[in-house]
Amino acid sequence: MDKDFEKLVQEAKKIAKKRILSEYASCGHVGCALMTKKGNVYTGICIDSNCNLGRCAEYAAIAEMLKHNESEIKKIVSYSAKGVIYAPCGSCRELIRMVNNNNLETEVMVKENKICKLKELLPEMYITKEL
Repeated sequence: MDKDFEKLVQEAKKIAKKRILSEYASCGHVGCALMTKKGNVYTGICIDSNCNLGRCAEYAAIAEMLKHNESEIKKIVSYSAKGVIYAPCGSCRELIRMVNNNNLETEVMVKENKICKLKELLPEMYITKEL
């Protein structure tokens, strides 16, 4: 594992701590860390709820990055409180792709010692310029 991914795994690991918020919600069982093209690191945790109001850790990290006026992701990793590296879900893969066209080249750690480019995880993607 290269030193950038080692750093990202450590950052995600630090924040991946499940907490019960109420009888309806918990958070933190997954932490995400991403590195931008500029070398900045942003993190986020998941929010889980008994309905569809929750958010993935990747979403939170991307929101933090966007808040700082960056959108190009060089590397990203998600780590669970159980000690497992997870690949982003389909919605998060789409979000990574949508926030910057260059993110098809983002390196995604999908499990320990396995890294793929985002474009490999979206082999049948639909591309449109009409919005």
